Amino acid sequence: MNKGILALSAAALLLAGCGAPTEKLHIFTWSEYIDPELIAQFEEEHNCRVVIDIFDSNEAMLAKIQAGTTGYDILFPSSYMVEQLGRDGFIVKLDKSKIPNLRNIDPRYLECALDADMVYGVPYMVTYTGIAWRDDKVSPPPEPSWSVFETRPELAGRITLLGDMRETLGAALRYNGYSINTTNEEALVKARDTVIRWKKNIAKFENEQYKTGIAGGEFMLVHGYSGDIGQVQLDAEGNLAPDLNHVQFFLPKEGFSMSCDEMVIPVTAPNPDLAYAFINFLHDGAVAAQNEQYTTYWCPNTAAIEILQAESPEVLENKTIFPDAEDLKRGEVIGYLGDALALYTRMWDQILAAEAH
Repeated sequence: MNKGILALSAAALLLAGCGAPTEKLHIFTWSEYIDPELIAQFEEEHNCRVVIDIFDSNEAMLAKIQAGTTGYDILFPSSYMVEQLGRDGFIVKLDKSKIPNLRNIDPRYLECALDADMVYGVPYMVTYTGIAWRDDKVSPPPEPSWSVFETRPELAGRITLLGDMRETLGAALRYNGYSINTTNEEALVKARDTVIRWKKNIAKFENEQYKTGIAGGEFMLVHGYSGDIGQVQLDAEGNLAPDLNHVQFFLPKEGFSMSCDEMVIPVTAPNPDLAYAFINFLHDGAVAAQNEQYTTYWCPNTAAIEILQAESPEVLENKTIFPDAEDLKRGEVIGYLGDALALYTRMWDQILAAEAH
């Protein structure tokens, strides 16, 4: 082969590689939490590849970061965990000049945010934790109370509780009339004993499979996140259709937990500029509106709400995503516990080790 042909071949290879992704964005987040179409759109716009790893609890995510795992550009912890990550020096203080779409953040959310100044994190999605049930298989309908975990023994083995310390202890605390953020040991002992009683009727503690379980009828009543249940309620075309679906959802009368998952950047992020670009991308109004319909969580983005009002008002009418204002008054934001976290951990360990009675 002569030099001219070699040169042409080399040029062809270079041109062929021009469109290949040159950067990677590594994300550590919850499952099914970003519309895949939006991932593809971002990859195309930024000539990059997005790599997603999944965690199923804030504590599992924290343990991995504390163990020295690096390589992630963005984490999606809940607000109370953002405070700990910031205190422990694992995440950066944000450069807001790189996130112009912060102008779209809903001020209603900031009124109850743990980090209203968004020093470390940008709000992503807000979730409410309640109870879903099958209206074609559970009769009479369950009382809208946390008591259903012990007052419906005929459902034993067909019930799940979240395998999440703060959520499940929080449910028992509210059931007994306490704050989900209490540091009172007597209240926590009472909550521990309540959950141990609930164990008698549950199939297991479960953070992921409860979704497919209740959709397929394996489980009749589950403790779960509003967005997860909203996804179960999607019809074949991807539209929210709870009135045509046998899976219903309620927020218990004693009160319930609320949390916001935020987007934060680790101090060890290999590609922080791309991380800022992705955070800004997700708060574009059109992107947030599309993502909201995919995840069925509330994204506190005013531009997205305006788009949904104009194009998909039925989404705003869905109570799984947007509960009534009166219902929301019973919600309590999961807060940072500081040194009291050890007390919660001890109660949770005792719950997992205990025999149900």
